[in-house]
Amino acid sequence: MYNSKIIGLGKYLPDNVVTNHDLSKMMDTSDEWIQERTGIKERRWIKEGTDDTSAVMGAKAAKIAIERAGLTKDDIDFIVFATLSPDYYFPGCGVQIQDLLDMPTIGALDVRNQCSGFVYALSVADQFIKTGMYKNILVIGAEYHSNGLDKTTRGRGVTVIFGDGAGACVLSREEDTTRGILSTHLHSEGKYADKLIVASPSIAHWVPEIIEAGDEDLSYFPYMDGTFVFKHAVVRFSEVIMEGLAKNNLKKEDIDMLIPHQANLRIAQFIQKKFGLNDDQVFNNIMKYGNTTAASVIIALTEAWEEGRIKEGNHVVLAAFGSGFTWGSIIIKW
Repeated sequence: MYNSKIIGLGKYLPDNVVTNHDLSKMMDTSDEWIQERTGIKERRWIKEGTDDTSAVMGAKAAKIAIERAGLTKDDIDFIVFATLSPDYYFPGCGVQIQDLLDMPTIGALDVRNQCSGFVYALSVADQFIKTGMYKNILVIGAEYHSNGLDKTTRGRGVTVIFGDGAGACVLSREEDTTRGILSTHLHSEGKYADKLIVASPSIAHWVPEIIEAGDEDLSYFPYMDGTFVFKHAVVRFSEVIMEGLAKNNLKKEDIDMLIPHQANLRIAQFIQKKFGLNDDQVFNNIMKYGNTTAASVIIALTEAWEEGRIKEGNHVVLAAFGSGFTWGSIIIKW
């Protein structure tokens, strides 16, 4: 059995920067209020009139990752695309990547695990490579949140959190089984699905009904029970990180770089303190980009690598928690 190794990383963020001060002109909020609760100072939102979508941003990030991997599009054997904001209700964005990058008719898989989406997607790709089915897999996380948010005071509790962006990596076969992805750990608890949800559109509540309901129907805007989610997140983050460490006979002190899902800076700070990690051992960029859901872990991983904060031989831990509830971790020997 093989191991899998990340050999190329890429990211793409829209040019349009939306600050907390910008949001205060749309709704009853303030820079102080947002930073105190989330740690976010600004985020990127796709500007009207540009061609960016989840698939297009994903393709832009993917081109960078493939080039950095020293490969061409024809070397990619499979695509895994994670998003909660696909361009269409169906088909998913994976097939759009195949078309946008003019790839051969390789398989494309879509993952709908929201904030845990990239961790799940990378875990799936890892299994395909470990079993020898594929050699090079393109894994993408991308989100276009801004067009589906309630930009009024009514929706401020959620809207101020989210940003748009995309990240991608090329996962490749590694003969050295002591390097690359060492293990992945995935969990879910569906009884809390309604704590962080977009209820419509759905087969039960289809588009014509939404249109007829008018402004009174808020089911197509994101809803989050923030306090409830926070309490569960800090517990599940800790559990799944420890699960990964134990599987590989590692200790907290062996973590060289923790890349947590960028949901809320307060969650990341809680986990950092609990694990006794210093600022050099944890990477956060939510301050600049907000929560980009399935894109957050891969954007942060790419940025940490670009800044030289991840070095060969480092133990890198990826961890995410979100809607579903779903959560997971990945232990990597870089």
